[in-house]
Amino acid sequence: MVAYILRRIAALCAVLFCVVSATFFLIRLSPGGPFDAERKLPETIERQLLAKYKLDGTLWQQYSGYLGDLLHGDLRLSTKYRNRSVNEILAQTLPVTLTLGSAAFLIATCAGVWLGAFAALRHGGFGDTAAMLAALLAISLPSFVIGPLAILIFALWLGWLPVGGWGDFPHLRHLLLPALVLAAPYVATIARLMRGSLLETLGQDFIRTARAKGLGEPSILYRHALRIAILPVVSYLGPLAANLLTGSIVVETIFNIPGAGGFFVNSIFNRDGFLLGGVVIVYCTLLVLLNLVVDLAYTFLDRRIQLDG
Repeated sequence: MVAYILRRIAALCAVLFCVVSATFFLIRLSPGGPFDAERKLPETIERQLLAKYKLDGTLWQQYSGYLGDLLHGDLRLSTKYRNRSVNEILAQTLPVTLTLGSAAFLIATCAGVWLGAFAALRHGGFGDTAAMLAALLAISLPSFVIGPLAILIFALWLGWLPVGGWGDFPHLRHLLLPALVLAAPYVATIARLMRGSLLETLGQDFIRTARAKGLGEPSILYRHALRIAILPVVSYLGPLAANLLTGSIVVETIFNIPGAGGFFVNSIFNRDGFLLGGVVIVYCTLLVLLNLVVDLAYTFLDRRIQLDG
């Protein structure tokens, strides 16, 4: 197990190196520069700006210098948000996105597993049909449709929850509505996965053997079926976490939440290579680590699975 984790961490370093290198060269080799949107600058001032942001010198010198700064934990200054470092921007915005994403992740996982199991245990009945219709509706409606509808119903008509906004310590009332909107399509996806997997598991031989031995249905479900049926859902949780982080951009905009999503999009349009690189590094690291957690969770849920590397 330890050797496997060490190999995955080494692979993470290799993946990060490739991602950082690709991001750096794609930004540098694409037409235009970070200061092209400015009014025409005198040549002396432009040289000073390039020197300040370490964009002078050859492409190789810029690349090797950037890698050296990354090894020391320095993500450099943003070229768009003047005199603000990428470290500072991410330190202020990433906790907001992580809080929203974590809440949506918890809602999507718990509600999706429960809804899928509910539908599977009522296979062919009204509960199964209603649950799958609700899941289909949630998958079909994008966040920019669900968000305004949720605001209209729960904030404006019923007055139960605030329209939007955030704070230094966001209250549960401010977090609940955007988290539900962000989680809605993923609840539906997990429910469909769980339903199909549980139906397949309940039809396997070891379940029939457990019934033949006289075990009750609750014991069969919780002690035997769910441990196996939930494996496809666990496989989906790694990419799900990354999707919630990167997919929160629309929700953050609708509910006026100052997360990292808006900075990620603006860094592309503003050609802010250092900010874009910092966000990509964080998201890539989280994606690889979460997939490692998923692989480790497999061994606890199904002892037949061995991690060989």
